[in-house]
Amino acid sequence: MNEWRGKWAVVTGASAGIGAALASELAAGGAHLVLTARRKARLEELAHKLKTQRGIQTEILAADLALPDAPEKIHRFTKEKGIEVELLVNNAGFGQYGEAHKTEASRLLEMVQVNCSAVLHLTRLYLPEMVARRRGDVLIVASTAAFQAVPYISTYAATKVFDLYLAEGLAEEMKPYGIRVCALCPGTTTSEFHEVAGHPAGTKGREESAEKVARTGLAALAAGKSYVISGWGNYLGAHGERLVPRRFVTRIAAKMFRPNDK
Repeated sequence: MNEWRGKWAVVTGASAGIGAALASELAAGGAHLVLTARRKARLEELAHKLKTQRGIQTEILAADLALPDAPEKIHRFTKEKGIEVELLVNNAGFGQYGEAHKTEASRLLEMVQVNCSAVLHLTRLYLPEMVARRRGDVLIVASTAAFQAVPYISTYAATKVFDLYLAEGLAEEMKPYGIRVCALCPGTTTSEFHEVAGHPAGTKGREESAEKVARTGLAALAAGKSYVISGWGNYLGAHGERLVPRRFVTRIAAKMFRPNDK
């Protein structure tokens, strides 16, 4: 991951899971890091570890992307520090398992804010600087859930469609300016996602490690790809669904995710 050696990267949702793995991979390649998430203590621990082990510079900022002003807070922080951001990693996101009518509306709207609005807002804040320099990179963490409707995590899947399409569109839009944009689409990954989403852990043994997912995403971004699906099984599953009717795929997903009491 030497592509970003000596350059600054902003990583959102860096306190755990794929975000922490992305930060570690970038640090191993010599990138300086601005780490942001809600949990300050975890950020401090990770920043100290990476700074000590890798000899890089680190900055941390506790910010909750469920709040509409958080992207501007992050952008202002880097500007005030005089940091020229060469890589923006939009990793922060969460899901919520269950039937829509039984889920708090505020929780669903927070999901849209974090997974969609904050991603768009942060990207829009940093793109003008990248365009002016004629260089820069944006990695957006989407999901294999972006390739089909997924009942019982319907809103989450819909937000990841937004992330995937945004990244693919911007990849072509920004190419003339020398800016690379890529969507990373993991399948089930070892992280806190299922615990936070309230989803039963029924995928043990089929999970990819967060480290493997992080390496896949950064390699694809460096190669100029507009999207990448981590794992051959996930790739075949996502694209194989195009061969059958969409309603059939949704029914299969519903059977897989349906609560046990249904």
